[in-house]
Amino acid sequence: MNIIGWIILGGFAGWIASLLMGSRDNLLINIIIGIIGAFVGGFLFSLIGGTGITGFNLWSMFVAVIGAVVLIAILRALRRNA
Repeated sequence: MNIIGWIILGGFAGWIASLLMGSRDNLLINIIIGIIGAFVGGFLFSLIGGTGITGFNLWSMFVAVIGAVVLIAILRALRRNA
């Protein structure tokens, strides 16, 4: 997948995750959270024997959103402890 695909997938995944988690982040933060979340989700799914990011499709969006939700939860926990 090219860089534009990662940005689009990351933007949507970050936006969906921010809606699910009640975050009020801007577009750039959503893109960054979504892209990092795709890596986190891919890692987590590979740990349990699943398939990670496979391209620009619904499965990859699902994996990226799960990863972004996990990332937002981790960031919130770190902010509370700091």
